[in-house]
Amino acid sequence: VTFSGSSGSYTLRYKVAAVDASGRESLPSPAGQCANGRHPSDWVQGNSASISWASVEGAVEYNIYREEAGYFGFIGVSDGLSFNDQNYQADTADTPKEDWDPFADGNYPGIVAFHQQRMVLAATPKNPQAFYMSRVGDFENFRKSRPLQGDDPVEYLIASGSIDAVTWAASFGDLLIGTSGSEYKASGGDGASITAGNISITAQSYWGSAGLAPIIIGNSILHVQRHGSRVRDLFYSLEKDGYAGNDLSIMAPHLFEGHTIHQWAYQQTPGSTIWCVRDDGLLLAFTYMKEHDIWGWSRQVTQGRVLSAAAISGEKGDTLMLVTERRINGQPRIFLERLADQWQDHEPVEEAYFVDCGLTFRLAAPAMTLEGLDHLEGCELAVLADGSPVEGCVVRQGRVELPYAASVVQAGLPYASVLSCLPVEYDSQSGTSLGRQRAYGMCTARLYRSVGGKYGPDRHELYDLPFLPEHWGQAVLPYSGEVSFAPGGSWETAGSLWLVQDRPLPFRLLSLVLEVNFS
Repeated sequence: VTFSGSSGSYTLRYKVAAVDASGRESLPSPAGQCANGRHPSDWVQGNSASISWASVEGAVEYNIYREEAGYFGFIGVSDGLSFNDQNYQADTADTPKEDWDPFADGNYPGIVAFHQQRMVLAATPKNPQAFYMSRVGDFENFRKSRPLQGDDPVEYLIASGSIDAVTWAASFGDLLIGTSGSEYKASGGDGASITAGNISITAQSYWGSAGLAPIIIGNSILHVQRHGSRVRDLFYSLEKDGYAGNDLSIMAPHLFEGHTIHQWAYQQTPGSTIWCVRDDGLLLAFTYMKEHDIWGWSRQVTQGRVLSAAAISGEKGDTLMLVTERRINGQPRIFLERLADQWQDHEPVEEAYFVDCGLTFRLAAPAMTLEGLDHLEGCELAVLADGSPVEGCVVRQGRVELPYAASVVQAGLPYASVLSCLPVEYDSQSGTSLGRQRAYGMCTARLYRSVGGKYGPDRHELYDLPFLPEHWGQAVLPYSGEVSFAPGGSWETAGSLWLVQDRPLPFRLLSLVLEVNFS
């Protein structure tokens, strides 16, 4: 720093900060000074101060600050390596940034989210109840201004009366934060943005949340309750003027008793399904349609266990990827598998894919030998050859032999789709049916593009539904319509009806009408 003109005894001090092409400003340089200057209020004609500095790699311009009343206030910008101060007014509301690192010395955060162009970090070991928000538009920048500015980073410690660590954060209009004891809403109030000097935290519920990232579906956000065995949703309630929610696992408590949800992924299309990996490797499918008040759980049983799940957005919908552990030929194997696309209405039955860990073969000429099945060595497969199921195919030396030549073949591990109705109960003039003997008469199932399937009074007494091909020797065509059958079985107090599809064929049930006789 060099002062020109009539000199004095006042020490002028300046700082310079480099700015890159993205507009990000560096920390300021050490203060440069000259001791023979004059206070800016005493400058006369001919007084000026020349500031120069060394080049900074990556900088496209430089911000210059002059000390005023203990602050370094902004006075100008230069795209070179020098600046001439002509007694510009120092703006002490715009000061160089000060370094601030709340994550130093291994105090790393465990939660990350993004809200209002800020990165949100929370759950550090030293401050598990605190969360931090970066500067606006600069996710890795936590430098502060003095005095604080609207785009400065935010630090907030949630004081709830107990030590409740932050377990998740999500941008949902407001910033929603889940802790092990409560769920909170963070906002700037009256629709304003959150700033370092304007933030309001209000509790929305006191269920507590597990350390699993929430899933946002439409106008709801789903999270796992504190102990990992309950799923709840949060949505804005006009009556409450806040967020309310439901226990979405209350109708299927047997799926969670003694277990926790290890991981989950949301597949928006088709079907709006959340795939949950249970701690024992069982895969649960949760259909959630809030606008229709529809939700339901089912178990997806496979030979082995699921270790991880992820949904990836694609052109035609979301693709579910699974990491599974299977025991093949006596040895544990890890597979990366993709959930097959849903069988479409326009596709023929030979394109139906209902096997696990399988492959699709499209042969130029019909053949009886299929090769390339080394990953299922020694396994008995479920095979659909040109639309007809084939049983007894065992992989030997990476190949299987078909009883007839086929062009389109689906081959993989078998699985069974099983539906068991709850016992029918009703109240009559003579009292309730609970505890009374009952038996099923003629029942009618309405099917859509289905082939095969079995029915019966229990899991081990099953009969084939009467499907026949239009022409002998050809595959059975998908059938849409009603099928009537008598389940049989004896008189029981809690009798049920079972529908099972254990062949690699489509079975889609639209409705079921039961004729029940009570003793």
